[in-house]
Amino acid sequence: MSGSLPPCFSERPWTILAQVKPGSNRGASDRSVTVVISSKVREGREEEYRRWQQEINESMRSFAGFEGAEAYPPIPGEQPSWVSVFRFSDIARLTGWLNSESRRVLLDEVRPLLEEPPALEVLAGRTPGSEAVTAVISHNVRPGREGDYTRWQDRVHRAEERFPGFLGFEAFAPVPGIQPHWVVMTRFDTREHLENWLASDTRRKLLDEGRDCVVDFDVRTVKSAFGGWFRFGGGAAGEGAPPNWKQALCVLLALYPTVMALNLTVSRVLSGAGLPLYLVLFVGNVLSVAILTWVLMPLVNRAFAAWLRPDVPRSFLADAAGVLVIVLCYALSIAVFAVITR
Repeated sequence: MSGSLPPCFSERPWTILAQVKPGSNRGASDRSVTVVISSKVREGREEEYRRWQQEINESMRSFAGFEGAEAYPPIPGEQPSWVSVFRFSDIARLTGWLNSESRRVLLDEVRPLLEEPPALEVLAGRTPGSEAVTAVISHNVRPGREGDYTRWQDRVHRAEERFPGFLGFEAFAPVPGIQPHWVVMTRFDTREHLENWLASDTRRKLLDEGRDCVVDFDVRTVKSAFGGWFRFGGGAAGEGAPPNWKQALCVLLALYPTVMALNLTVSRVLSGAGLPLYLVLFVGNVLSVAILTWVLMPLVNRAFAAWLRPDVPRSFLADAAGVLVIVLCYALSIAVFAVITR
């Protein structure tokens, strides 16, 4: 969704982000907090630091109020530090994690990897609600026009702040040799409010102004990968959706037996009747989607609700136990169909 982009602009998916810069949270809650930690990693110790970052992320999952974590690598010549962003539901729970024994142990582990003690900042604000929608926008900036681009982007940001539903804005600079684009993330509370901004005359005029410094312009709207199959709390599709990796595991759990059963029954009957392969596959796909949507995925949701629900605090061990159960279900399905097809 690009909202009447100029002819020289196009759309394609974009996923790589590099450096976080301060965002805006208009109307943010006073309770929710974000802690930003900058760490200068010793040369040659980057891989050890990456592994340590994974450890602390896993450790934080067991703390009540933890909402999410992000890590951004340094940018040579511009940003020498790693930047970690941790989000908690309120200041009391953030303080509990900061003063915890598990964090103290992890800080002792990382100290030899750092040139100096990490810098820590606590920011009041909130993360987007469960219905929030993010537009990830990448820009190819003309060489030598970076200053003009940042000033133009400031004007864009000031304009979108005035639109209903605006939640936040983050800008990410290029990483030489890895990610040549500038990336902007714009968050709104609903898809309707985001589309109102993207399609607005205000934004269209700003895009025209930016043509001199921007070569091309890509927009992607980010939502849950399988939102329609994961519904919790009686909300709309994708509301309160679990992490994409959990969704993918559950979809595979339902998809494999569905496809195998259809191949052994419907596909054989249709092929025996002389239908061409492309029609057999089409009918099989139609039936697979219908069975997943209205039969198996609701059953999987109910069976794994305690593990899938994003609003239920759980430890790393609880998440790992859920993965183990699903893997055992995979093995059982494979064993059953191995016997049937023997």
